[in-house]
Amino acid sequence: MPLLASPELYGLHENADITKDIKDTNIILDSLLLTQPRDTGAADAGAKSQDDVISDVAGDILTRLKPNFDLEAIERKYPQNYYDSMNTVLVQECGRVNVLLNIVRNSLVDIGKAVKGLILLSDALDQVGQSLFNGKVPAMWLKRSFPSLKPLGSYVKELLERCEFFVGWIKHGPPVVFWLPGFFFTQAFLTASKQNFARKFKVEIDKIDFDFETMDEAEDYDVRPDDGVYCTGMFFDGGAWDYDKHCLTEQQPKVLYVSVPVIWMVPKETTKFKDFQNYNCPMYKTTDRRGILSTTGHSTNFVMSVRLPCMQNPDHWTMRGLAMMTSLSD
Repeated sequence: MPLLASPELYGLHENADITKDIKDTNIILDSLLLTQPRDTGAADAGAKSQDDVISDVAGDILTRLKPNFDLEAIERKYPQNYYDSMNTVLVQECGRVNVLLNIVRNSLVDIGKAVKGLILLSDALDQVGQSLFNGKVPAMWLKRSFPSLKPLGSYVKELLERCEFFVGWIKHGPPVVFWLPGFFFTQAFLTASKQNFARKFKVEIDKIDFDFETMDEAEDYDVRPDDGVYCTGMFFDGGAWDYDKHCLTEQQPKVLYVSVPVIWMVPKETTKFKDFQNYNCPMYKTTDRRGILSTTGHSTNFVMSVRLPCMQNPDHWTMRGLAMMTSLSD
């Protein structure tokens, strides 16, 4: 083996080198942050102190946060429906957003008071302040949050986008194309789609699963499909999509992530699936590619496998490590 082996030697794309270098750099930077002195005073005349920076960041995020959802009003507009489980999914998701908004809002208000000396700076608040100063997402938020590896700025932006997604759903009804990264509990949304199909055709839900159609042609998507859901917002890591041949293809050099075309997730009886050469592409919520089995029986990170057409042997894409992500790290 050469001292510096190229990624191709292990069946990986040349871009794997870039991914490795980025990961190594992030580890070094995180280690450097841990060694920085914690001086609350300004080092130079006119420079902001750590407390001033924390106060400014907390205040900025507070002004951008959305108000909590009115769950009672949502339940009145979208009552429980035996043939439309999406109403229940909407109410549950808005409830989860409210929990996170309360934690974020309360911690930001408290840290703002703590740096001014109005309340006691507890251990938990101290960690929140340190995270805000370093541009990291506080661990207090992540405990009740959607999985995320993003820095603070990108995380707050994604939280606001999720709020806008549900606001649009509440005002205008279920979207034609669902933004899959917007869900806290993605598996519940997907199960609801299968449940609607099972109740509509009176089929046992255990005999139903998703077949997949990649909608890579120009579509307006003005009308929802009769069965299943259109989903968007995913990214390929380790591969790309060939719109001409309608199959998987190699990444472009130096392009690490590529948007996935709109995918139509079609509930079908497993005996009626289309037969074609395919790669079972795993879908994860973050680029971490690992999760914990939660009490619901689902992984906290892995979502599902998506059958995608391919020209090469599926083992080729397994070696490439091709996967879908609903959220990136930046």
